[in-house]
Amino acid sequence: MNRFAISFALLALAPAISLAQAATATPAPSTSPVADGLRDGLARYSKRMIAAVEAMPADKFSFKPTPDQITFAHLTLHISESNNNFCSKIAGIAAPEIPKLTETDTKEKLVAALKNSFDFCSSALAKVDDSHLAESIALFKGQNITRAGSMLILSNSWGDHYSAQSMYLRLNGVLPPTAQPAAH
Repeated sequence: MNRFAISFALLALAPAISLAQAATATPAPSTSPVADGLRDGLARYSKRMIAAVEAMPADKFSFKPTPDQITFAHLTLHISESNNNFCSKIAGIAAPEIPKLTETDTKEKLVAALKNSFDFCSSALAKVDDSHLAESIALFKGQNITRAGSMLILSNSWGDHYSAQSMYLRLNGVLPPTAQPAAH
């Protein structure tokens, strides 16, 4: 092949080579990996936990595994209140004013409260970044915890609460969302 043909072939392939390189280029590292990780967890757990509450039959919201444990309805209220409290403190904004619910309220009201709490967390945590992780915030009565520590507690609570929801569901013959067969 002559030089002209080789040069022409290389020029013709240059855009394809450039696109292939761009497609395999790694994205820039996050400047807020802790906050990004919390938001990733929020996206996963909100779907799982809402699906778990929706899966529980309405007549089983008063179920509690033992006399010393809380009802499923109480667990649902606790998750909603925890979300509103933690997300407001982490974001440094006021928690939403919500109507007082009890564990005897309807499934629909409790599901709505849970969905609203996750919606609030999504908006509250949207602009949180890692620049204030070392700041101390009043999380519990008389107890200050760093913003980073509060983010870890919130993330851990989602795992803890989802495992409790899963146990309640299984004890009532309902498969938890993450144990459902994958749809094909």
